[in-house]
Order: sequence, then structure tokens, then C-alpha cells
Amino acid sequence: MAEKVEQIKESIQIKNPQNAINLFGVNDSNLHLIEEGLDVQIHAFGDRLDVTGVDGNVHQTLALLKKLIELAQTGISLGSADIVSGMKMVERGTLEYFGDLYKDELLKDFSGKPVRVRNFGQKQYVNAINHNDITFGIGPAGTGKTYLAVVMAVAALKQGRVKRIILTRPAVEAGESLGFLPGDLKEKVDPYMRPIYDALYAIYGADHTSRLLERGVIEVAPLAYMRGRTLDEAFVILDEAQNTTREQMKMFLTRLGFDSKMIVNGDISQIDLPGHQRSGLIQAQSILKDLPHIGFVNFSSADVVRHPVVAEIIDAYEDSDKTKK
Repeated sequence: MAEKVEQIKESIQIKNPQNAINLFGVNDSNLHLIEEGLDVQIHAFGDRLDVTGVDGNVHQTLALLKKLIELAQTGISLGSADIVSGMKMVERGTLEYFGDLYKDELLKDFSGKPVRVRNFGQKQYVNAINHNDITFGIGPAGTGKTYLAVVMAVAALKQGRVKRIILTRPAVEAGESLGFLPGDLKEKVDPYMRPIYDALYAIYGADHTSRLLERGVIEVAPLAYMRGRTLDEAFVILDEAQNTTREQMKMFLTRLGFDSKMIVNGDISQIDLPGHQRSGLIQAQSILKDLPHIGFVNFSSADVVRHPVVAEIIDAYEDSDKTKK
């Protein structure tokens, strides 16, 4: 017969009713996330939260709630991604640095909301971009690589540090031979660039993005169209870089011009290259890892800022791959 684990109950006070609304989330969605993630029960009684569960879980939850209340008191709006990030920092033992993530505002998005990093992995990524000419962001979907890269590019453009933004990715599903698809070049390329457009729309809005595209301030093109160019005073982002060949990666990286920055993002668990070709991103990791002015940031499932189930899916697939080897 399994030994019964002793449950304890502790409480925490919330002095400002507005902070409670912010902390709880819509229909107490934030509290439900914490309950599931830390295996506790949370009950609200006016300005008091009671937390019930095993000793360690309860004290982790109280520590997290205290940090979240402190953030709410500063006027920061708390969403699901903030709650998930906080829980992951609890698990890693880095909760004391949670508030530091919210000190630096990268810019404001189209709706006026401040854009900040969501976890330590993203903070490392932004620091690497600030201090290197070329930054590689490698890791699973949902870690914010594409969105943050576009945020950093827009910030650089607004501050006058670059004159244009160039966004590219290999259209590997069409073999980068897009001629057989109907429509003009933009219509052929757009489906492959949708994640990049989504990030631009979130920051600039659709109308402003369209105007910048028309003026050539922002350029979105398949990787094949980078050949033969030198990209001065530009912020250049290569997305889905796991689907580049060695030759394509070398071609892209050697486009770097003066007063420019490059970001190379990819997920080496989702390589779609035909004919079992080796990914140029994997080779770049080993070839360039010790060069100056080039930074590598590796994300893991713990850095995923989407629904918590996404991180669990990533871990499950990684475990399955290890079992097959």
C-alpha cells in the first residue's frame, strides 16, 4: 500500500484588488496553470490565496506567487507565457532572477504593449545579438526565436543603426525552384514567409508593414535571391536555417556587409532537406563555434513560451528519438 503523502496549506495576501485581477487571469486561467504545473490546489478568498499540496510544491508556489504579485504591483500585465516562464524558473532554481527579465523593454508592439524577454534563454539570445555581428539561435519551435529576431531588427531600424531589414528563409518544400507555382514572385514566396510576416504585423501592423515593404525598407525573399549580394547597413535574418545546405549557409554568411548584423535561426530536429543532405546549420555549429564576433544560443523545451503542452510534446519526441538510436 502506497504511503500517504502529507499535505500542508499555506496562505499569501494580495493587498491591491487590481493586482488580484491581473494575477488570476481571465477565469482564473493563470491560477489553473500554476495548479497543474506545480501540482497544488489554489483557492482564492477575497485578498487571500490558500495553497494546498505537498510541502515542497507549496513553498515553490508561494515563492512564485510572491514574485508575480511584485510584478503586478509595477503595472506589468501577466499572461500565460509569464506564468509558464516563472514555473520553469522555479524548477531550475533561478526564480530570484525572474523580475530581471522585465527590467528591459525592447520596444512597444503595434498595440502599444511593451515587448520584453520571457525567460533566461531569450535574455541570452538578446544579449548575444547585441554583442555579436552574427548570432545563431538554435532550438525547438515556440521559443520565440523568429519573433525576437524581428523585434531586434525593428529596434535597430528605429534607432537608426541600420537602414533596412532583410528577411529570408530557404523555400525547401519547393526546392527553391518556385517557377512552377502560380502567381508572381511575392505570391510564390509568401506562404514560406508567413511566420516572418506574422511577427512584422504584430510589431508594425499590416498597413505600416506593407508600406515599408513597398519602399524596400523591409525585404522578404527566398534564400536563393541572396546570392551575389553584399548587405551593408542591414539587419539580416535567416529563418528555418536547418534547411540550408553547407553551400547555402556559406553563401548567406559571406553576404555580411559593414555596419550589419545577421541572425540565423533554426531547429535541427525539423530538417526537411531532400536526399538525406546534411544541414548547413549543423555544420556551421562545428565550423564557426570558436570564431570571434559570432555567438551561439541553444534553446531547449524549457524555453518554450507557448502552451505548456508544446514543451511536453517536444520532450516526448526527443525521448522517442533517443530510444530509436
